[in-house]
Amino acid sequence: MGTQGDIAALVGRLLIAALFLLAALHKAWVPMAVEVVLAVRGWPTWLVWPALVFNLLAALSLILGIQVRPMALMLAAYCGITSLFHFIPSDAWQMSIFIKNWAIAGGCLVLFAHGPGRFALRP
Repeated sequence: MGTQGDIAALVGRLLIAALFLLAALHKAWVPMAVEVVLAVRGWPTWLVWPALVFNLLAALSLILGIQVRPMALMLAAYCGITSLFHFIPSDAWQMSIFIKNWAIAGGCLVLFAHGPGRFALRP
């Protein structure tokens, strides 16, 4: 991949990880916000807690570069599933979040395809 590609992979991993780390913190500080979204869609509100743990583990995996390929594949699926909460065609803001979730899923699929790069605990 070369040094530039490895640096790009590291920065990309860290940027995606930041999103999931902040999501985990948000779920920890304001679980009710996520519980409302789950309840409105008819999902059990207790799912906020496994989602929090998954977000945190995903962020750590990407930051450290451990098990990046399988985690990236799981994150792509997670983003696809969670995008459904934002599929509200009458709300432009929610639709932008819907599309961003699919863009993040795309970035995760690139990580799955190419791996963590050289700057990882387990390259």
